[in-house]
Amino acid sequence: MHRPSVPEADRLIGVKHPVLSHGFVVLVDYMGNDAAIVQAARVSYGQGTKSVRDDRGLIRYLMRHRHTTPFEMVEYKFLVRLPIFVARQWVRHRTVSLNEYSARYSVIPDEFEVPPPEEVRHQSTRNRQGRGEPLPAEVVEAFRSDLDRISRESYGAYQRALDAGVARETARLVLPVAYYTQWYWKINLHNLFHFLSLRLDAHAQEEIRLYAAELARIARIVCPVAFEAFEDFQLSGLDLSRREQRAVRALLEGKSPAEACEIAGLPLTRDDGKPMATGEGVEFLEKLERLRARDASVGPG
Repeated sequence: MHRPSVPEADRLIGVKHPVLSHGFVVLVDYMGNDAAIVQAARVSYGQGTKSVRDDRGLIRYLMRHRHTTPFEMVEYKFLVRLPIFVARQWVRHRTVSLNEYSARYSVIPDEFEVPPPEEVRHQSTRNRQGRGEPLPAEVVEAFRSDLDRISRESYGAYQRALDAGVARETARLVLPVAYYTQWYWKINLHNLFHFLSLRLDAHAQEEIRLYAAELARIARIVCPVAFEAFEDFQLSGLDLSRREQRAVRALLEGKSPAEACEIAGLPLTRDDGKPMATGEGVEFLEKLERLRARDASVGPG
């Protein structure tokens, strides 16, 4: 049986794609491509399917109707070097095979991440786990200077502990989460799409979004048709709750967005009458804005 391959992806194997100051993503290996997805799906559909629906149409049908098993036939194996604070978010995705660099067996290299000035910002007033408006330059530089100093001092303490005979598994405790780790990360395409749908989102932390963007570029090369369907139906798709559908019907009947939200039970104001900064109603209006922005980007004709 012939092993499916993608020449452009084959040329990427072993190539480091830099991310952040010291990080990278490497495609170590892959199994399958768009044809493997179609092959797996047609086992279920039986003979004659190809005459009814071409490969691209079948993949889009599978994505559109959430028939996910055929996408699990494609797998990627990556080597990723990343800061520990990014790794602690990343590892929340558990539908993978993962083996991490061990600081019990090996000495951690003296490499840590200092975010660029534009990424040191106020706490977001809307997203409790995100960043908001820019900070004064002096605050930004003070933070970056403190981070650099603390990291260097911590590594000095780490090195002194090792030199004094402290076990590596204990000496590592002095290092901050700005330091780097790395791991082999193997995942099937279905679960990679789930990872990317969360980590490419604007609400995800900037650093992990940069890694997700590199993974996405590689995933697209191996399975361009499947990735196109993922972009169309997941990344760029809009889910509407039952209340939001009620609001859309009200809009189609000529109601204003505020009236539609009131009819649908999507609150826009707090009990004290002040506008809400978050909530279902606010998120519904944001979806409408996204639709308007897409219409504007398409343009006439």
